[in-house]
Amino acid sequence: MILADSQQRRTAPRANWLRLHASAVFAFLYLPIAVLILYSFNGQGVGGFPPHHLTLDWYRILFADGAIWDAVLNSLQVALAAMIISLALGIPAALALDRVQFPGKALFRRLVLLPLILPGIITGLSLLMLFNLTSVKLSLLTIALGHGTALISVAATEVFAGLQKLDRAQEEASLDLGANYWQTFWRVTVPNLKLPIIGAALLIFTLSMDEIAVSFFLIGRDNTLPLEIWGRLRRGITPEINAVSTIIFVFSLLTIVFWYRLRLRSQGTPDVGMELLDPSDGTSTQATKP
Repeated sequence: MILADSQQRRTAPRANWLRLHASAVFAFLYLPIAVLILYSFNGQGVGGFPPHHLTLDWYRILFADGAIWDAVLNSLQVALAAMIISLALGIPAALALDRVQFPGKALFRRLVLLPLILPGIITGLSLLMLFNLTSVKLSLLTIALGHGTALISVAATEVFAGLQKLDRAQEEASLDLGANYWQTFWRVTVPNLKLPIIGAALLIFTLSMDEIAVSFFLIGRDNTLPLEIWGRLRRGITPEINAVSTIIFVFSLLTIVFWYRLRLRSQGTPDVGMELLDPSDGTSTQATKP
């Protein structure tokens, strides 16, 4: 009993220090965001502390700003296109990494993950040189291609993680029941990967909406929202920037929370196709019927 009390006295200061350290880290990360949100309602603009005369006028000015909403529309178009490109290339890459054995597979795995490791400046500059060599005019399409290329690894890693948890017995049961490989893929494999694919799509969409390094090198005449904000910040911080940044933060937070809940749901939801198997012995219930 005495030994336990002495050990508890020694660990108490350490626990208090860890709580203090964790509080300092969270304050360093999130206090600036809280200040930004608070000043988006400040009637005196970006000056003066503490804020006075809280108002929604800056949001009214923001919603009447046509250039901002044109940039939002451009960003939405780019994010949707980047999401389609990343999933179209990332899903087959994940299937190849999980299902196929071929020479150079280890190198292929590293090449798939390379866009996630490379700085956005390198990706943007290399794509700019490629588009210049092929005489492709810079536009929203080139930005979408850049975002899609940079985010392929996100789609591949998310889908690959889902494939690692997939029960292959379901696919084998489908093949034993007479389905071909394509029918099995669309009716068993894809439904089981629905949540990882949706989670990857949400994450890609959010990252594309916030991307600025690749967009900076591939921008044409039309601005995306991050570049529109960056251009206005060169003239100084305005309350509209605080307002639109608050909206972006809330949107990104909701998207990430939704993605996280999907991941938790995928970990606790029974896989599609389990009804094909007899729980007693793992054999197909339909296959054993006369």
